[in-house]
Amino acid sequence: MTPPSPRERAVVLLSGGLDSATVLAIAVDRGHAVYTLTFDYGQHCQTELQAAARLARAAGAEHKVLPLSLDKIGGSALTEDRPVPAAGQAALNFGIPETYVPARNTVFLAIALGWAEVLGAYSIFIGANSLDYSGYPDCRPEYLEAFNRLAALATAQGAGGGRPVTVEAPLMHMSKAQIIKEGMRLGVDYSLTVSCYQPTPAGHPCGACESCVLRQRGFADADLADPSV
Repeated sequence: MTPPSPRERAVVLLSGGLDSATVLAIAVDRGHAVYTLTFDYGQHCQTELQAAARLARAAGAEHKVLPLSLDKIGGSALTEDRPVPAAGQAALNFGIPETYVPARNTVFLAIALGWAEVLGAYSIFIGANSLDYSGYPDCRPEYLEAFNRLAALATAQGAGGGRPVTVEAPLMHMSKAQIIKEGMRLGVDYSLTVSCYQPTPAGHPCGACESCVLRQRGFADADLADPSV
């Protein structure tokens, strides 16, 4: 009998939210051996770290949580000592809402790229989305295309003529309702997830921030009940 081929490894950026949980399920469904990476970057929502750990455990993934302290440089309502605005009320900077964390995805992907090299993985999965998103510049298709060009130049295997690491964003052109339906098809337990920029002290979603509203709208459009409510 021919032994089964080893599963190709993939690094999954796992925030603990709805989108990253769905991306994790997609990576598993595609046959990858998944390695999940979460960042404690000084965000207000610390409960998402617990959610990420729950999701990684459910997927049987090797899970890392790395501290970054992006709050030390500030520049975002998600990391600074100021209230997170309600949906639609964020002040804009060049058309970008104040919940944008400067260079966050660039930093996250750079570290994920390093871990992928160490693991011998060729794929990094991220839950970036250009439809139901808040206007962040590092969630656009052209941004990820540019990062993939960088990854091909910046790694030993890419520069050496080997197969480069590629960032995959399978949710990029999906609505929130489509994402939820795909996750349900793949068996995602959304009760394990947290999608809130600033939960209550008891850990419950605020229900008013952009992330909460997008989630509520997604479940409503999918004609499904949110199991976390």
